[in-house]
Amino acid sequence: MYGLEDDTRIKHVLVGIEARGGLMAETSYAPRTGAIARVVPETPADGVADVLGAAQAAAAEVGSVAPAVRRDWLEAIARALEEHDDELVALADEETALGEPRLSGELVRAASQLRFYGAVAAEGSWLGATIETEPGLRRVARPLGPVAVFGASNFPFGFGVLGNDTASALAAGCPVIAKAHPAHVGLSVRLAEVATDALTAAEAPPGTLGLVVGMDAGAALVRAEEIAAVGFTGSQRGGLALWRIANERERVIPVYAEMGTVNPVVMTTSAPVGEVAAGFVGSFTMGFGQYCTKPGLLLAPAGRGVPGAVAAALSAAAPQGWSLTAAIARDYAAGLGELLVNGAEKLVETPAQTSGWAGSPAVLRVDAAALKRGSRLLEECFGPVAVVAEYADAAELEAVVSELQGALAASVMSGGDSDPETAALVARLSEKVGRVAVNEWPTGVAWTWAQQHGGPWPATTAPATTSVGAAALERFVRPVTYQRVPDGALPPALQDANPWAIPRRVDGVVS
Repeated sequence: MYGLEDDTRIKHVLVGIEARGGLMAETSYAPRTGAIARVVPETPADGVADVLGAAQAAAAEVGSVAPAVRRDWLEAIARALEEHDDELVALADEETALGEPRLSGELVRAASQLRFYGAVAAEGSWLGATIETEPGLRRVARPLGPVAVFGASNFPFGFGVLGNDTASALAAGCPVIAKAHPAHVGLSVRLAEVATDALTAAEAPPGTLGLVVGMDAGAALVRAEEIAAVGFTGSQRGGLALWRIANERERVIPVYAEMGTVNPVVMTTSAPVGEVAAGFVGSFTMGFGQYCTKPGLLLAPAGRGVPGAVAAALSAAAPQGWSLTAAIARDYAAGLGELLVNGAEKLVETPAQTSGWAGSPAVLRVDAAALKRGSRLLEECFGPVAVVAEYADAAELEAVVSELQGALAASVMSGGDSDPETAALVARLSEKVGRVAVNEWPTGVAWTWAQQHGGPWPATTAPATTSVGAAALERFVRPVTYQRVPDGALPPALQDANPWAIPRRVDGVVS
């Protein structure tokens, strides 16, 4: 393990902190070596207050401009990302070790996401504008106000400072204050700078996007009266901590926390073993197992040699990589040990990198009878490990599925479109997850109109919502009905002339 006490740069940082009167700093590290990557001062209390004040001052304008204007703002941010791609990818790779090819693709994705949410905003159906001439009622969604966003460590572009939460909140008409992630604090700061410059050039009001650094600053955001909602992507521990703070406020606010869980995969009795084994390994080791949609549990029919096939596929692939942070590396090693202590059997463990925050990918086998609600065997282990369990018959499979906790996604691996077992499994798993795939792995999440990236507790704190896709905007608005309000006093979306030219339901007819 890398020794911080031996690094002269840390000593200089500590001296600097003392010289500034105790102002703390956030430090990111290079996962490949453990060396310091970036040191950024934490935002002090008065700095947090300034950012909150700016967001509150901008809220009325951000929420009242035509959605097409916000589309232009998001387009400006997307272009700025692309113009700074080489710089941003290099910085992200230094702090995450995810590799430039993967990060380049993710930056392109982030720019496309920004454009997508802008297009959704301008299209306008998400506003739910509804008019009933009798009894004189008009209903439309209105922005909540400033939103605090806590991004993820594993997707610094796609789910970071400028990721899905930020893009959808801005599209919905809410100023955003993002909290810099400690795993890539340097990138977080630079992304905020690039985006703020782009927003200024696009004539968005000051305070449309802000950033704070540090754990205390993040907690202060959630407690602040100015904040109307929270978007979070990360661990269950972190999400629940923010959820509790928000629910202890005098004015409780919603926390939309996507926390990840074990995403089950079920094989039917006729699914192709070799193909499934190779695909499963590729999916659960993708990103070194650090995806919230990583499939962590494979339920396979007994007698077909699936555990051995998966173990062989992992040995052949021999993936290597690094955990994003020292804490994730420690938690992965501890979690692997806990699974073994709780009854799992190690089938294979492949070699780890020899430097930095490395870990050993592994496949474990468990008895289906051991998969009981509350067991450690049914909890997520964030990293490149997966559990395989064989079921004897349909009754035992149903018994296991009934014990599964809520998850983001599930997959059914079948023998083809005519497999008679598929329909019942899809129906059963849809009770447990937010997205069910057939003969596709759950790892990727597309930003589309039909996407649902959420799920029952403990996958998320709000299972009726999604953090990816067009419906993500709905988290940051609330409906208001106007009764017999004169046309000039109505919001533009409800005025007779329909100045925003959005789809509306008028007396039961969509036009």
